[in-house]
Amino acid sequence: MTMSMSRKGNAWDHAAMESFFKTLKVERIYQVRYDTRAQARLYIVDWIEGFNNRVRIHSANGYLASITKERSLLAT
Repeated sequence: MTMSMSRKGNAWDHAAMESFFKTLKVERIYQVRYDTRAQARLYIVDWIEGFNNRVRIHSANGYLASITKERSLLAT
């Protein structure tokens, strides 16, 4: 793994992660009232692993779900 280094004010390296966290906040965090930290962690992990990686399509993956893209790369 190589650390991402860019000039000050150049956010291109982090655009994909910023987009992910925006989507996470809008689609999961701001929609649910969590009673405990443990419940929040469980619901957020469930959203990431159950929906975001397996169902939700991503333009960066050729409009495939992340798990589908990963499996296609492993098969080749």
